[in-house]
Amino acid sequence: MSHYFESPSGPAGPLGTVEIEVAGRRLQLQTAAGVFARDGLDKGTAVLLDHAPLPPTRGDLLDLGCGYGPIALTLAVRAPRATVWAVDVNERARELTAANAEAAGLANVRVVAPEDVPEDVRFAAIWSNPPIRIGKQALHELLLQWLPRLADGAPALMVVQKNLGSDSLQRWLTEQGWPTERLTSRNAFRLLRAIPAVDGNP
Repeated sequence: MSHYFESPSGPAGPLGTVEIEVAGRRLQLQTAAGVFARDGLDKGTAVLLDHAPLPPTRGDLLDLGCGYGPIALTLAVRAPRATVWAVDVNERARELTAANAEAAGLANVRVVAPEDVPEDVRFAAIWSNPPIRIGKQALHELLLQWLPRLADGAPALMVVQKNLGSDSLQRWLTEQGWPTERLTSRNAFRLLRAIPAVDGNP
């Protein structure tokens, strides 16, 4: 679980490679020890990438917890005129995402630590495979930090494993003022879409 909140120390060790296909492009992403799902594309992330609606074509998009970058790079390919913010507390993950974006020629990806996102940026969409295993309280704090930065009517798309509390998270999000619907369920993962309520209405 240390990869959620700490940057690994010591050498990265041998690099691995994960291949994804986006809009007819094959992207080779480097991975390394100390980052999430280093041995292959996470099943939940795959559900998000395969079944999420297309992102907005312009504006600022957020990949919250970018890891080595599969979500951020997918957003960047599908929305080349948007700015994709790839955010992670893990320095090695950020380094890998930056290297993978550069190798793919995706200049619209900005890889930063959470505290380095300008406060005035409002997101046209958030995509995330959130770190459920950090615990309910820490997860709620994380979401309450970032969801208020959605623009009016902008969606947050999150993939959550059913047996790790997707349904209770859906209820909690709705109670907090982000009415949340389940878009699909695949391979025991729920794809959720939350949109901020405006004046008490979704």
